[in-house]
Amino acid sequence: MAPTSSPKVNNYSRIEKRLEMPQYAKDNLISPRSSTPNNYQKRDGLSRCVTRDNGHQSEIPFDAHSDSGQCNTSTNAEINAADIIEPYAEGSFRYVAPGTYTSGPRKGEPCVLKWFKTGVVFEPDYFTLDIRAVDKALEIVYQFNNLNVTHKTIRINVPEVWFVEPSNHPHLSGWKGARMLCEPFIDNYEKFNSNSGWYDVSETWGEVMQALSHFSYHISDGSFVLCDLQGGVYRREIVLSDPVILSRKREYGVTDLGPEGISSFFYQHNCNSFCSPQWKRPLDPLLFFSPRMGTSMMKHSDPMVCTRRKKGRVIT
Repeated sequence: MAPTSSPKVNNYSRIEKRLEMPQYAKDNLISPRSSTPNNYQKRDGLSRCVTRDNGHQSEIPFDAHSDSGQCNTSTNAEINAADIIEPYAEGSFRYVAPGTYTSGPRKGEPCVLKWFKTGVVFEPDYFTLDIRAVDKALEIVYQFNNLNVTHKTIRINVPEVWFVEPSNHPHLSGWKGARMLCEPFIDNYEKFNSNSGWYDVSETWGEVMQALSHFSYHISDGSFVLCDLQGGVYRREIVLSDPVILSRKREYGVTDLGPEGISSFFYQHNCNSFCSPQWKRPLDPLLFFSPRMGTSMMKHSDPMVCTRRKKGRVIT
């Protein structure tokens, strides 16, 4: 297994990435376009454009995905080997590198590849919760768009699990077959809120995103909060990436801070003109996490050690 970082090299040869659909997604595929293994073409007229883990399918119709999701619509991309060795950006738990689509309607357009800081991942199931969170976010955003709260459509980048086929680069031999998430590139990237209650409402779009997070709690009857909202604002739409779902049962991985995260969000949240007074919210939220701009993580086995606060006083 290759380390997550290697000595800098001067060879900037390109490597090729090809989409490999996990086994659970191959029901939506026809035979390969060529004799090359694992190079598949999506069937025309499919009702889904996102690969799902363990057969997971959203119950919402295709128009919800087409309206709310921005998909790869490609099966190949190229990425500079040097960008894998020294990623140009990173989040709280993933590295990010730029790439370029080499097939399909997005041919020639930029994309991004993301992989975990813990090391090279070879199993597609490792990304199950990422795909599941995006799927839930699509449902929520679709319903929010139908409210016509804003003149722009909100969309979610829909990632897919792709695998790497590097060239004979001396520092990338251990990356062959490694899995990454691939999704379209977002320009003018900015962050609106986090999963610990931090938010930025200095601009109108920050207020809209706070309203979207509040709405997600209301429409799910208090079961979920869609947050950690970040992305780019375009002329006719805003595209978000890497959403976090906070859930009562902590169903969405290490960034799902559970009921304590939901409580912390509403402890910090002040309704604005994009929120409805009819939307539900917790009656007496407590503060469990210190608000921070970055994405917070907590293992399922970790005990809750954060200070619980009520407005104006500490709960003992």
